[in-house]
Amino acid sequence: MSMSDPIADMLTRIRNANTAKHNTVEIPSSRIKAAIADILSKEGYVKGYEILEDGVKKTMRITLKYGATKNDKVISGIKRISKPGLRVYANCEEIPRVFGGLGTAIVSTNKGIVTDKEARRLGVGGEVIAFIW
Repeated sequence: MSMSDPIADMLTRIRNANTAKHNTVEIPSSRIKAAIADILSKEGYVKGYEILEDGVKKTMRITLKYGATKNDKVISGIKRISKPGLRVYANCEEIPRVFGGLGTAIVSTNKGIVTDKEARRLGVGGEVIAFIW
């Protein structure tokens, strides 16, 4: 069965694993998901990720990050913005700030998948993929 929105599936798996206080979560891998995981890692929302190859299938294992205890979650919210049925685009002046700059927006631009701060610095707009806070 084909999936209509693999990015939403990735974000939902991360949200569910974070709520269930798991250490890692495994996701089917793709280049766009690896770019999103790279942003999550650079922004400090996850410890890291690795891509595992098992014959034909490629999976990605994301290691989640918590505070002093597992009740102190680093990711308090994650939301898909642009969906297959309703794409959301913004130019560099219209890119939203998540919680006044405390969160991160992931934007797909012609320079690659970048954060909202990086898109503003580069002066490019694009599709607003997700919000993380």
